[in-house]
Amino acid sequence: MFSAGAESLLHQAREIQDEELQRFCSRVSKLLQEDLGPATVDALQRLFLIVSATKYMRRLEKTCVDLLQATLSLPACSEQVQVLCAAILREMSPSNTLTLSCDHIQNPHQLSLVASVLLAQGDRREEIRSLGHHVFTILESRQPEGPSLRPLLPVLSKVVGLAPGTLQEDQASQLSRRLVDWLRYARVQQGPLHSGGFFSTPRARQPGPITEVDGAVASDFFTVLSMGQHFTEDQWLNVQAFSMLQVWLLLSSPEGPGTPDAEDRSELEGSTLSVLSAASAGRQLLPQERLRKVAFEYCQRLIEQSNRRALRKGDSDLQKACLVEAVRVLDTVCRQDPSFLYRSLSCLKALHGQLGTDPGSERALLPLAQFFLNHGAAAAVDSEAIYQHLFTRLPSERFHSPMLAFEVARFCRDNLPLFDPHLLGLLKLSFPNLFKFLAWNSPPLTAEFVALLPALVDAGTAVEMLHSLLDLPCLTAALDLQLRSSQMPSERPLWDTSLRTPGCLEAFWDPQFQPLFQHLLRTKASSSTERLAPLYQLLQPMASCARVAQCAQAVPTLLQAFFSSATQVADGTLTNQLALLVLERSDALYQVPQYKACVHRVLSSWFLALCKQKPSLVLELARELLELVGSVSSIQSRAGLFTCVVWAIGEYLSVTCDRRCTVELINKFFEALEALLFEVTQSRPSANLPQCPPQVITVLMTTLTKLASRSQDLIPRVSLFLSKMRTLGQNPATSSVHSEEDAEAIRTRATELRNLLKMPSVAQFILSPGAEVCQPRYHRDTNTALPLALRTVTRLVEREASLLPG
Repeated sequence: MFSAGAESLLHQAREIQDEELQRFCSRVSKLLQEDLGPATVDALQRLFLIVSATKYMRRLEKTCVDLLQATLSLPACSEQVQVLCAAILREMSPSNTLTLSCDHIQNPHQLSLVASVLLAQGDRREEIRSLGHHVFTILESRQPEGPSLRPLLPVLSKVVGLAPGTLQEDQASQLSRRLVDWLRYARVQQGPLHSGGFFSTPRARQPGPITEVDGAVASDFFTVLSMGQHFTEDQWLNVQAFSMLQVWLLLSSPEGPGTPDAEDRSELEGSTLSVLSAASAGRQLLPQERLRKVAFEYCQRLIEQSNRRALRKGDSDLQKACLVEAVRVLDTVCRQDPSFLYRSLSCLKALHGQLGTDPGSERALLPLAQFFLNHGAAAAVDSEAIYQHLFTRLPSERFHSPMLAFEVARFCRDNLPLFDPHLLGLLKLSFPNLFKFLAWNSPPLTAEFVALLPALVDAGTAVEMLHSLLDLPCLTAALDLQLRSSQMPSERPLWDTSLRTPGCLEAFWDPQFQPLFQHLLRTKASSSTERLAPLYQLLQPMASCARVAQCAQAVPTLLQAFFSSATQVADGTLTNQLALLVLERSDALYQVPQYKACVHRVLSSWFLALCKQKPSLVLELARELLELVGSVSSIQSRAGLFTCVVWAIGEYLSVTCDRRCTVELINKFFEALEALLFEVTQSRPSANLPQCPPQVITVLMTTLTKLASRSQDLIPRVSLFLSKMRTLGQNPATSSVHSEEDAEAIRTRATELRNLLKMPSVAQFILSPGAEVCQPRYHRDTNTALPLALRTVTRLVEREASLLPG
């Protein structure tokens, strides 16, 4: 959030008009041609605010743009002015009006500013390769007493990442040698102190030794975790070289990770690797091989330094970040040269035992798991404990870390092809724990889990997973309580929901509700379900929390992904279980605003998909469907799903779909639906009955007509009822229930259906077509659809009626 003053400045910058902007550009151009003093700096700062305050590109005067480029290219100019010029030009990029070139710039800092603009432009004129060559030329020609090279290393790292073939083979070897020197041979003395004044003594100005994070004097070479008050140039280059080390190893190796040669070498036995290592020690190493060796030693030293107890919190955070990068670099080195594998295992095994003792160190668990996933089979190492930690402890303890949640989800998604059956089974078994990440961080993780769900769904987890997805907002509320229960009331903000509803926190520890909370917060799939209705009522005060509402918005998308995967693996039994679960859970959801309606839309569409996949589903679930359609309350609580269920009964309750279908069963459904339709359309509607949507009434009439066409003894009853429906809306008692438009739609459908039943054979053909009729495009072609058939039959019947003698 910005302060009021900052908000005001941003608003002014966004509202400035083009005419006023052009006048201001003229003023900036005049200042750039005169004196590059404080007034110019102030004007450039204002111009940068204007061009960066809006996402739309601002059009500047060509004269102003040319002067900005010329000022940026001046050999002698204020650094502040050049930084501002580069920032403005970057905001304008990409643009065809920029003609900036780096060919004649020798100053590293100025070249880094020009490079930032060229990189923002994109490779429009193949400038990235020429930029890379120019940067490398300066790196080669730099003298020890020359200007600092530090600004150029990030540029070079970016260039080789965007254009991997930029450097030639000899240039790549030269850069590898430079990186070796910077990584391994930086001095271990601190940089010289600045002059301290009159009272400073020559002895006091002597540089001291580099120390470790715990204050001890460093006994080995300098690394990014070495501490000091002042650093020399080569020490700064050491830090930057480590930051680009993994990128350079990946790009410069002729055997990149995942190539067949690297995979074949990773399968060599330990004795063979030892022979290779001994053989390489007897010859002079190539620059790339030497860089791998130094990178291995550097990372081992970082892991050792990470075991030390830091004196400052900032140093402790740096330890954790360096540990993550060190394990990643070791993984890259071992993939490119497996001779380092067995020397890495001992320190990495010990590292796993240290993780989790300090908050924040868990991030190193992911690269560690990646390392053993890549090399565990070749090294014959049992990494079960690492994966158990990753899938069991980590989500339960660190579900509230958004970065960790994203990294775990991405790790699982990206490495699915590498998971063996045992590890994939562990992943599926741990889905309730992984869903804690999803429940707490649903907006950024929804796409990741949509991609991950197909791997998690199988016949053994589908039912329990559907329960978990429907209860995801409730899980969010429970995780909120779990997190807040570990805090003192004084530590919680005043807007904390649990402060206004202390009953939620008290119930979290109530033995009566503990089994339900334990089931909801379980770490592994239990192959059992619990009815969580008591928790829905208990956690209702938290349903309006922003995090719970965000989670509820993600559930429909996740349900779509779940059903898409579940229908691919579902057999007949699982299809029945899923359809039954849809019916049961549609009326048992956590009451989050807008949640029930959104979920019902998804469940309704997939209930029809399940019926289409297995038409005999209606007959096999006859008892449950009769119970659903036998209650008027179902219309009020789940009208959309109720409509789909009634339509499915009319569509699939026939001998054509299942030979077990009998006339008695058809009559039973007919009587239940007839009684329901009579109740919702009675001439004197009761105040206690809910208002029935016209879509439900028309679907009920159509389904009754379909059933009557299959049991023709029912046709007179349906015809009589439909004739009564034609008078709907004419009665003052019912005209207040339905609008005139709705009443007209109901009367029209009743008339069409009644006319259709006057020709039973035609009715059966239209309402219950055989497979030979359903195969062509009749169901998709609007010219042969059911409404057209109904209208055609209506015209025929009316014409015949008019020809009869009166």
